[in-house]
Amino acid sequence: MTASVLKRQVCDAIDAMASMLIDVSHAIHAKPELAFHEVEAARLLTARLESAGLPVTRGAFGLPTAYASAFGPAGAPEVAILSEYDALPGIGHACGHNIIATTGLGAALALGALGDTLPGRVRYLGTPAEERGGGKELMARQGAFEGVDAAMMVHPAGIDLITMPCIAISEVVVTYRGKSSHASAMPHAGLNALDALVTAYQAIAQLRQHIKHSERIHGIITRGGNAPNIVPDETEGFFYVRAANAEELAPLKKRVQACFEAGALATGCTVEVKWAMADYLDLKTNMPLARSYEANMRGLGRDFFPLEKMPGGSAGSTDMGNVSHRVPSIHPMISCAPPNVVIHNPEFARWAGSDLGDKACIDGAKALALTAIDYMTDASLREKAEAEFAATAEGSARSIAAAYDPNGKAEIGGCGCGAH
Repeated sequence: MTASVLKRQVCDAIDAMASMLIDVSHAIHAKPELAFHEVEAARLLTARLESAGLPVTRGAFGLPTAYASAFGPAGAPEVAILSEYDALPGIGHACGHNIIATTGLGAALALGALGDTLPGRVRYLGTPAEERGGGKELMARQGAFEGVDAAMMVHPAGIDLITMPCIAISEVVVTYRGKSSHASAMPHAGLNALDALVTAYQAIAQLRQHIKHSERIHGIITRGGNAPNIVPDETEGFFYVRAANAEELAPLKKRVQACFEAGALATGCTVEVKWAMADYLDLKTNMPLARSYEANMRGLGRDFFPLEKMPGGSAGSTDMGNVSHRVPSIHPMISCAPPNVVIHNPEFARWAGSDLGDKACIDGAKALALTAIDYMTDASLREKAEAEFAATAEGSARSIAAAYDPNGKAEIGGCGCGAH
């Protein structure tokens, strides 16, 4: 069966299930669940897979709210299609993960409906905890992407882009411990943990003058003391450290670590620095795959904002970056809101549940399924995708090695977008 016939069949299948997919999107949107707690979303998505007769593994790759479904002929090219479904604290699906969940589900169901004519294998993964915790990195460490030839997902936005500008990020919590005393009667008896944190904060502020334009450091004081007349004996700060890639992030983290240690040294306090267990890597977009996605999406009537016109310095972070350093990957953006509405604010959450959000669910599902068929049926595309990935494979291996700290703090680490 030709690729064009297969493409027509998956589009017809998605059109036939459009109302069900939109219902799934709305249900997830109406009940936002935070990272690692996406119980209802995972239940709903896996139930739809089972209803279609597709195999499901719940609690896949070490995460209770993850799932996996694999099908297709053994030994054929294998494409991973990913769904995310966690929300942000306080503002719900302001990142539109209800759309990400639904596009992945629709693509997987449509490809599964091809049955024996499916020209490759599909590994459909439910990946929790993108906003916090690095779910994809944790799953990857358990083998989620072993044997996969390519991976793809689509993220909602205010414009259509063939890729999302992304940089690497590490999160860190610093705690200072000093000695409490009366700030007026016996100030000499105290060791001021707030002074230690403020000293570190100011050192980081000065460091910002001497870092690359692609690097970012930002933080807040999350615990500063109990009363003005009591010398604070314990304080805490929460910081994000970003760089263009993991190899540039590592030395920047050391410089920030030195600022934290300086705060302790200057005040006589002790310091505990807990970096995240999983850093988020920069996104290594596979352009042959991205161009295939672009052509398929243009065929559905969408246009794309030119990457070269993106404002300089506009970049986020995602744990899909960690996947992209393991296998050829794409993470395009699909419009579900006006261009002036940016992700991670309450207004975007409203658009994620709108008619434009519904259209993004259907178009995104089709584009993913169509691109998967391209990859499965076009040997030239597979060769180009693999060659481009291999050209930077050594650097990717170093990035992966640097992205995980088994002694890190599992409760932090994320895309740097939401409160924790």
